[in-house]
Amino acid sequence: MRLSHVLFALACLSTSGCVKRSTYDAALAKNKELTTELDTANKKQADTEKTLGDKIKDLQGQLGQLDETTKSKEAELGKVQGEKAASEKELAELRRQKELAEKRIAAYKALQDKFRALVDTGKLQVVFRNGQMTLKLPSGILFPSGSASLSKGGETALADVVKILLDFKDRRFMVAGHTDNEPIKTAEFKNNWYLSTARANSVVQFMIKQSFPAKNLAAAGYGEFDPVADNKTEPGKEQNRRIEIILVPDLAELPSLTGNTP
Repeated sequence: MRLSHVLFALACLSTSGCVKRSTYDAALAKNKELTTELDTANKKQADTEKTLGDKIKDLQGQLGQLDETTKSKEAELGKVQGEKAASEKELAELRRQKELAEKRIAAYKALQDKFRALVDTGKLQVVFRNGQMTLKLPSGILFPSGSASLSKGGETALADVVKILLDFKDRRFMVAGHTDNEPIKTAEFKNNWYLSTARANSVVQFMIKQSFPAKNLAAAGYGEFDPVADNKTEPGKEQNRRIEIILVPDLAELPSLTGNTP
């Protein structure tokens, strides 16, 4: 029975004056019961709304944490992907350098194989100095003492070398002249710088006459300032008096200083 109906019934009973006491008391009891049920229902609804609100607030907090976690994971993923891309780039560069190194080694080996006969005769040495492949020819074989003009025997020996170098004419070579530490001062050469430079130039000019491309040649003189042996002994001085033909590394074979591939 609805509370309004009960109240209406009570009003009727109170005005009629013809209702039994027991009926009136029952109506009052029912009113009290319904009032209690209403209060309980309202409290339960309020408790439910508060619990639901707390749950929603908790879920919103969890959602916020998930958003932060997602953003953090996405940032970590971006960093990992960036590091992966950088690692792949570094790996590709290392592979490129390895391939170029293998090509250089193959080229050096080919040169050594071709010059083996001349090395066996003692006319030539193939060595590595300062990371560069160097053909070393004693000045005594190429030039008379104190002279920068090739001897006949020197021309013959040098012609044999150039004949092989023509197979590598697309590569650049630097011809370097060296002397011992004995001072020289003549009308033609003021000091060992002049002599070593003139000898290097004589070799370059001879190589050009033998059809080696001039654009791939350079001449330099070091005088007595780049010895390979002790100048205090005659054998040491003899080793220091030399012509070197140096294979110049291709810039494409060297690691990029900027970190970019050439």
